[in-house]
Amino acid sequence: MPNAEHASTALARFLRWMTPGMQLKRWLFIALVGSFFLLDGLDRVLNKRGYNFHVNQTIDHLTAGRLQPFGLELILIAVGSALVYYGLRQWMRSIVHAVSPQDGQRLIEVIYERRQLSRGYRVVAIGGGTGLSTLLRGLKGYTPHLTAVVTVTDDGGSSGRLRQELGLPPPGDIRNCLVALADSESMMTDLFQYRFNEGDGLSGHSFGNLFIAAMCGIAGDFDRAVKESSRVLAIKGRVLPATLANVALEATLADGTLMRGETSVSRSASPIRSVRLVPEHCEPLPEVIDAIAEADLIVLGPGSLYTSIMPNVMVAGVAEALERSRAVKVYVCNIMTQPGETDGMSAADHVRALLDGTGRRLFDFAFFNVEQPRRLRKMYEVGGAHQVVADFDAVRALGVTPLTGNFLSEDQLVRHDAEKMAQAIVNLLVERAEWAALPPARQSAARKAARV
Repeated sequence: MPNAEHASTALARFLRWMTPGMQLKRWLFIALVGSFFLLDGLDRVLNKRGYNFHVNQTIDHLTAGRLQPFGLELILIAVGSALVYYGLRQWMRSIVHAVSPQDGQRLIEVIYERRQLSRGYRVVAIGGGTGLSTLLRGLKGYTPHLTAVVTVTDDGGSSGRLRQELGLPPPGDIRNCLVALADSESMMTDLFQYRFNEGDGLSGHSFGNLFIAAMCGIAGDFDRAVKESSRVLAIKGRVLPATLANVALEATLADGTLMRGETSVSRSASPIRSVRLVPEHCEPLPEVIDAIAEADLIVLGPGSLYTSIMPNVMVAGVAEALERSRAVKVYVCNIMTQPGETDGMSAADHVRALLDGTGRRLFDFAFFNVEQPRRLRKMYEVGGAHQVVADFDAVRALGVTPLTGNFLSEDQLVRHDAEKMAQAIVNLLVERAEWAALPPARQSAARKAARV
């Protein structure tokens, strides 16, 4: 079996080199044509200088008529093409290994995936907080067709003050997503994230929030303000608020208590039984529904379950659009529980809360980190947070396929590694797209092989 698996892997890599979209075959053809002209030119130069050396005569002499002319021609064409291909391939691999000695083949696959995505795959990421902006930093390297749908229920900090004083949707999460999608790290992105530490009325505000608020006054509405801010930062993709309505988050706790406001809900003393938006019926931004309908991939999370992800899917029409979508739909579960919001909740509990809370089938796959935090684990445990328990059989019982890996990043906080998470999501998209392109007979054969 190991030999069979090795042969299958080698064949898959060969086919990946020859897959349409890699732009290898066109360059191989040009190399063959160039070789023909090169050989013809060299032959003419040798003839002019009195050297009577003809490759075909030499080969005929060596074969001594043992091969029929037509068979010999085919052999020469096949051998010549194979040598040119092999030489170019090894040359390219030498360059790749010089750039990435440890994982040259992986770099080739990344190039393939990014090129495939740039040819038209459309990705929608839904959430809020630092989780969504982290994911966007990873995904923006793979596709320019990226849409971030951001929650607008934040009522704390700078966003909450601007919301209360100016009647705007909270700009904080949107600002973070704009910066995450910025084309390059620049002074402007640093400026958007700058937070005033002093000044009467300014202390606590970030420049980006104030900029979006000022742009709202100039442009006339929040949606146009976000679009103009996107142009200033030259972002890859677009950022959309889930709704332009002035909505608040309300939760019913297990003990029957009602909590109002995102900040209060995230600090609840009792487990959360359900959440809703107030007012309950709020219209989504039309572009949000269109983006979901046109998407090839939809990602929910990572982010706070009840305060970053749920508020988006509870906007009227969003959960229905997700259920109708034929995209590859995935949920990225948080690595750690959040005190006051998801205390004691397992992987299946997170999935169940989203499915039962909307009554819709929002996704088919869910990503879970299985690497144990080490350096920061005690700090989180002191604060009452623990790694989400991996009860994957219970996840499967809910009709969702769990996908696992090491997506951990431990810097100042335990977070998802942007590049690892984006790579895993892209791998899933490419695999599902290639699977869908197979004829039904080959899909059936592949299923049987997988069972074996």
